[in-house]
Amino acid sequence: MQAIIMAGGKGSRLHPYSALFPKPLMPLGDKPILEILLLQLRAANVTNVIIAVNHLRHLIEAFFGDGSRFGLSITYSVEDKPLGTAGPMGLVLDKLEDNFILTNGDLLTTLDVGRMVTDHLTSRAAATIGSYRRELRSEFGLLEVDGDMRMIGYREKPTYEHLVSMGLYVLNRAAVRPWLVPGEYLDMPGLVQSMAQADMLVRCHQQNCTWLDIGRPEDFALAQSMVENDPAAFAPRGFG
Repeated sequence: MQAIIMAGGKGSRLHPYSALFPKPLMPLGDKPILEILLLQLRAANVTNVIIAVNHLRHLIEAFFGDGSRFGLSITYSVEDKPLGTAGPMGLVLDKLEDNFILTNGDLLTTLDVGRMVTDHLTSRAAATIGSYRRELRSEFGLLEVDGDMRMIGYREKPTYEHLVSMGLYVLNRAAVRPWLVPGEYLDMPGLVQSMAQADMLVRCHQQNCTWLDIGRPEDFALAQSMVENDPAAFAPRGFG
């Protein structure tokens, strides 16, 4: 199984740290987050990884090299300009297998990637989206009014549950090819929406797992605390 990792972003939400340090190299315990992800991919029988790089790419390439010390074969695809979260696939599509994994380089989760791949292959989906049910709490009390602006309800800081994308996908190469043009910008939301509108099978895969978006400073701090308190929390068995 192959994987392509999107690691070219500037990590602007973690500025100023990310100005000098690419987000995939941000440390969690004694490992950068991208190393944790690579070990999880290896445990899911991934052997070949393409890392799409741009911002501070020399640091990422120097740290991970050819991947041999992680038991992987790693190559790099360089973006001359930002291509979004899907556009970099256009540069390497002919090097990818019929089905492959695409993931953000800052993904932190305990999701079983191998199980997600099996689900994708069994269902013969065009795309499978790693999904997480997240609780969102409003910071404000919400007023409900009628057409005459008369209050008919008041909800004090309500909580909502939403299924969100984790930034992890299993994709079919033939299915995504029509929307990819080498060197052109494309984001994953636009790609999977176009696929669904074309009546392709786009499935959402959910597991009972932990997931954090470390692009937000508060989640990054939480991730650091979780890894420090339990170093094996995100390590696949045998790869701690």
